[in-house]
Parts: sequence; structure tokens; C-alpha cells
Amino acid sequence: MLAAVSAGLLPGRILAEEREMLSRQIPASGEMLPTIGLGTYQVFDVTSTPEKIANCREIVDLLLGEGGSVIDTSPMYNRAERVIGDIIAAGSPRQAMFIATKVWTNGKDAGIRQMDASARLMNAEVIDLMQVHNLRDTAIHMATIRDRQEQGTIRYNGLTHYRAGALDKLEAEMKEHQPDFIQINYSLGEREAERRVLPLASDMGIAVLINRPYQSGALFRAVSGRDIPGWATEFAASWGQFFLKFIVSHPAVTCVIPATSKPHHMIDNLEAGFGDLPDARTRGRMAGFMASL
Repeated sequence: MLAAVSAGLLPGRILAEEREMLSRQIPASGEMLPTIGLGTYQVFDVTSTPEKIANCREIVDLLLGEGGSVIDTSPMYNRAERVIGDIIAAGSPRQAMFIATKVWTNGKDAGIRQMDASARLMNAEVIDLMQVHNLRDTAIHMATIRDRQEQGTIRYNGLTHYRAGALDKLEAEMKEHQPDFIQINYSLGEREAERRVLPLASDMGIAVLINRPYQSGALFRAVSGRDIPGWATEFAASWGQFFLKFIVSHPAVTCVIPATSKPHHMIDNLEAGFGDLPDARTRGRMAGFMASL
């Protein structure tokens, strides 16, 4: 019923216990990336007061303390990049983080200015992953990103979108630009990427970040008042873990980035990176269960 979990260790991680989060390889380099990360959309768009920074830092430190590393943000997320910089300035270890942000503007010069601002705001001389946000002016920005990869100020490049309706365009741009990463929506409520984009990413050797893992809360609303099925308790202790383990059990998925502003939700999310994963048969059962609601 369950598939065994193999784990890899990311250099610089903080060990809270003698256990290792499930990790997946970045095909472009062979580097291992922990499967549970953190999204910052809305939840890190806060004022830089000591109280709010302390709350955000607690969430980040929980992530790092369990061996996670990926923190995804964007200039589109208003104050989120600045908050990440504040967290680093407050003492959270930059070397343990895999910082992913995006460029979201038109034109080469505007893109350069935005990338420079992101690095400055986040106290990050090197950005781990720079992604073209929602495929905006892709060719122009990918050229700049690749120049910076050669210079050593960006490590990986990527393309993103968050809507199933954009997957055809994303597929075409994957073939044209051959990115190191893509970031897409995928969940038990939005499975369109299974048809072509996830298999294509696997075939092309492209790492995959997953956004909207809870379908903007729709999955939790669908199971409100229900306990997780007894057959699922072998691998999940909560609905959040049920939803996340469905995602990370797909062999093409590298890391999922649920956003949260609540430390106890971060703790629960992180548990999805440990223990057994559902196998193909169980994944089908999970999908059928959700479709029946």
C-alpha cells in the first residue's frame, strides 16, 4: 500500500532530531532539495514590526529546524521580500535557506532593476532561484537570469504559473527555454498538470515546485467536519498531511510550498515530509475519495 521514502541531506540544514526530511534531486545539478517548503503569498505581506517579524521568523525557523529550506516569494507579494530580509537580519541563517523569488515586469532594464531590488530587500547576495513570474516577458528575463547564473549571483532559473489554463503556454515555453525549474498549481482539486506538464518536466529533467496545494482552502472546506479515512492514517495524521503527501508522492514533484502565517500549521505541514508516502494505488484511492465528496 505504501511506497518507501528515500531521503537526501541538504548542506547547511539544521538538525532538530535524528531524522531526515524526504528530499528530491534537482536534475540540473544533482543537489538535493527538501520536499516541504514555505510560500509567502499574503502571509508575509506584513509590516516590519518586532511582533510580526518574530512570528514570521518563528515559521521560518520551524522550517529550517526540520530540515526544510525552500522559501518562495515574489515582488508581486508586496512586503514579503522585505520581511524575508528582516528575518535574516534578525538572525535566521541565510545559508540554510533556498530562496526562490521572481521577476514580474516587462523589459530588460525593468527586470534588472527588479532583480537587484529583490536581492537587496532580502539581504541575499546570491538568489538560489529566480523565476519568470506567470510567464511575463519570458525570453527577455530568461536571458538576464542566465547571464547572472554565469556571474554567480543566481543559481537556478525557472518559469511559473498558478492557473491550469496557462499549462499549454507553460508547456510550450518549457520546450523553448528548457528551464531548471517550473512552478505550477497541483493538488487533489487541480490535477490538470498530471496529463502533460508533470510528465514533460520528468522527461526534460526539470525540477518542479508546487503552489496552491490546498486549492486556496477549497480542499479543507470540502472535508470540513470529517475525519481522515482510516486507511489514510497509516501515512497521514491530518488533512493537511493527506493533501501534501498526495502531491509529494508524485515522482515528478520536487517540493511543495504551502503558505502559512501560523506556526502550528507550519509544524503540521512539515510532518508531510517524513514517513511513508502513498503508492500509485493509494493515490488513486485518495483522488477517488475527494471526487466523491
